[in-house]
Amino acid sequence: MTESSNNQRPVALVTGASAGLGSVFARTLAKQGYDLILVARRAERLEALAAELAELGAAGEVCPADLTKDADLARVEEKIRNCDRLTMLVNNAGFGLDKLFHESDLAGQSAMARLHVLAPTHLTHAALPGMVSRGSGAVINVSSVAAWLQGAGGVMYCATKAFLNSFTLSLAVELDGLGVRVQALCPGFTYTEFHDVLGMDRKLVPKFWWLDAQYVVDQSLRDLKRGKVISIPSARYKLLAGVFRAMPQWLMNRMGKKRHEELQRQREKKA
Repeated sequence: MTESSNNQRPVALVTGASAGLGSVFARTLAKQGYDLILVARRAERLEALAAELAELGAAGEVCPADLTKDADLARVEEKIRNCDRLTMLVNNAGFGLDKLFHESDLAGQSAMARLHVLAPTHLTHAALPGMVSRGSGAVINVSSVAAWLQGAGGVMYCATKAFLNSFTLSLAVELDGLGVRVQALCPGFTYTEFHDVLGMDRKLVPKFWWLDAQYVVDQSLRDLKRGKVISIPSARYKLLAGVFRAMPQWLMNRMGKKRHEELQRQREKKA
């Protein structure tokens, strides 16, 4: 798949493809006529997904990689540069940490920065020259409504998602008129494994706020066709993001302080 061939199907590379939004992006793009390069740490899950995509008539190349590691990231960059059919890059890989920054292990915070900031930066830089030369292509950076928040327990997560939004907005200006689209996808609470891995009790969030993963992906791809650089699935989250944007800093700080107090109470209960 990474070499020239007679196959004219476009190729999409999806990171974090083994679960959550990544796997939904892969299935949806396969149905839309894409072949896939599937990137994630868990090879077994990627193999299972590739077999599923084959039934949809799509080729799925499995590429196990930990994008927080330099060697793995460089290997995926090289794969992107050598793929002359790469039409879409979905920078989806990510994770959360519900810990106070100054009390947490620096390794976890550093890994988040590498996965949310350095990996999309490197992979996008590898993908864009080919897309620009062909005059077509798209990059979707999976961000979050948390990009407009600040608060205890999510310091690095909010900061890295804010970077993704700014990075994408700036790229949109730079790429204007070159035939390449970019998008920052900013969902809210979504039914995936993300919050399970985080150890979050979903019952703490009213059902009204939870989104279906397929709905999020469909909205993202629809907004991409419409040229929307910031995609916020659902009217309620569009409204919420607007409130966050307009919120004075003192009120945002107060919300962050309450979040800190909530974390302290949760930790005391567990002790």
